Amino acid sequence: MSDKIKAKRKPKSSPLPLILAGAGLIIIAIAVAVFAPKGNAPLPIDTSNGPVPGMVEYSAPELELVNLEGQPVSLEALRGQVVMVNNWATWCPPCRAEMPELEAYYQAHKAEGFVLVGINSGDQSDQVQDFIQEYNLSFPMWLDPTGLAIHAFKNNALPSSYVLDESGTVRLIWSGAVSLEALETYVTPMLGD
Repeated sequence: MSDKIKAKRKPKSSPLPLILAGAGLIIIAIAVAVFAPKGNAPLPIDTSNGPVPGMVEYSAPELELVNLEGQPVSLEALRGQVVMVNNWATWCPPCRAEMPELEAYYQAHKAEGFVLVGINSGDQSDQVQDFIQEYNLSFPMWLDPTGLAIHAFKNNALPSSYVLDESGTVRLIWSGAVSLEALETYVTPMLGD
């Protein structure tokens, strides 16, 4: 008597689940292509004039600090002018690198109503004074020992810069060092408005 071992056959699996999953993915891809906003496609960026700012539109935060003389200062008091806020620190290499560019732009455009406010994040007053002398800076400096400005603008990167129009609306933002060419390209057109 021979023992025949019968092999069990696996039941054939149906291709239906794979077909349905594939059809579902195709439907999702078509829906995304049809309904996704068209304006979000990345555009080629021309960086020949320096770093490109983010174009935004939101109200500047309420920010009250003190200047180097210990006097209270606020962004609200600067309404009616184009204002650039630059958050920086003495220990920050990109902050150091951009200071001559910021000073040159400020000197070239302050007569047009442009205001540049450097907001130092966390350094002592005497450190900021020494830095100002070393770099021969003339634009206003505010002290921010506890980081209120970086929290108010919701960006803890240093340096970071924000350009406010005359109504106090933030229009341009940069994270990282700003070049003189970029300032001329993006900020100067706002000065004639």
